[in-house]
Formats: sequence, structure tokens, C-alpha cells
Amino acid sequence: LYFGDTAHLPYGDKSAQAVENYSIRIAEFLISQHCKMIVIACNTASSFGNDAVKKLTGKHIPVINVIDPVVEMVAKKFQRGSIGVIGTKGTIRSDVYAKKIAKQNRKLHVHSQATPLLAPMVEEGFFDNKISRTIINSYLTRPKLRDIDSLILACTHYPLIRKEIEEFYDGKVLVIDSAETVAQHVKKKLASLHMLATRQKKKNIFYVSDYTASFEKSTRIFFKGKIQLKHFPLWEK
Repeated sequence: LYFGDTAHLPYGDKSAQAVENYSIRIAEFLISQHCKMIVIACNTASSFGNDAVKKLTGKHIPVINVIDPVVEMVAKKFQRGSIGVIGTKGTIRSDVYAKKIAKQNRKLHVHSQATPLLAPMVEEGFFDNKISRTIINSYLTRPKLRDIDSLILACTHYPLIRKEIEEFYDGKVLVIDSAETVAQHVKKKLASLHMLATRQKKKNIFYVSDYTASFEKSTRIFFKGKIQLKHFPLWEK
């Protein structure tokens, strides 16, 4: 069950309080749909809304964000070195990756760079072409990302341009896809709680708070096929 808050995207430019409020309202909706776990599948919402959503759900519904699993993996995988992070303005402004990684491994140095054009670029279908490579190269050559050993893709859009980022570094920098790490963490968590489904019981359902043709078009990029979006004006309820 997916809820895309298209009425307020992008979150990267919103205040911390606004993102927290959006996160709480969406969590309330997901709880009303009898979900067994909530995954905050957005780095900005994970930065500013995680604690509020956990407080709302209490011990009844586990909450997974997209930051902690990656931080845990990086802290264990690397003994020392320089870790690059690219994400929205909101995620980078929160400095959440640097703070969390420092708590687990102080020998790792984090260098964060806001890359606000990448998410809208992907949503408009600009990837694997001259335009996307020009924008990506412009960001990755910034001084903050010099001499890094690995790079965390701290936005759920960025896996679609992972190939281009890896081509830029030509094998010299390990590119970390947070989506894979989080998916494995979710599976492990559900299994530990004896909540892992043994078979597909229901169809996937996709809700959006504001239906737009451009967002529906972008879903085809992510899912390689047409996705039926259900308009649910959450903020008018």
C-alpha cells in the first residue's frame, strides 16, 4: 500500500515542521488501512518525521525509515574513510547521515552535497542522456565530494540514475543504493517479528494526494509499466 503525497512534493524545500505534519497525517491514513508496518520511503520525511510517526504508532506497528538501515550497514562495512552523501536540500540540511554515522563509527568522515535538481530530473524522464549526465557531473565534481571512498544515494529517486553515477566514478567509488539495503532490512525485520508474508495476499494499491498526469508518467519509469493511481485527497478529509 503506497501513498504518494503529490500535493506537497517536493519535500526537500519544505520546513521540518511541515514535513513532520505531513508524515503524521499519512501515517494515520496507513494505520486506518490496517497496515502491519510503515516504511517512510523518503529521506526528507525520514529526517524530520520519523520520531513523530513512531510516537503515533507506538509498539503496535513497527516503523522503518530509509536512513538507519543504510547508516548501520555503512558503519559496519567500512572501518575508516570518507563517505559522500547526495540528497535533497532538506535531507542535507538536517545533516542526519553525518550525525548518525558519527555515533556508530567516528573514524568515518561524511561529506554531504545537496543535489536538488536530480529528483525532478528523474521524474521528468531525464536520465541516461546528455542532459542528465551534464547535471550529474556538475554535482559530483563539487569540492565537497572530492576524494570520497563511497557515495550514499540518499534519495529514493536516485537508484534510477545509479548507472550514470557509477560510470562517472569508473569503479573508483562504491555507490550505495539505499533502496536495496532498506528492502533487505524490511524483510529481516518482518521475519524476526513473524510477520513476513508467505504468499502475495493482495494486489498493490497506489494512492496519491493530488493526481497529476506527470506523476502517473513517472510511475511507468519506476515500475516499467502502467500503474493505476487512486486519487485520495487526504488533506481535504
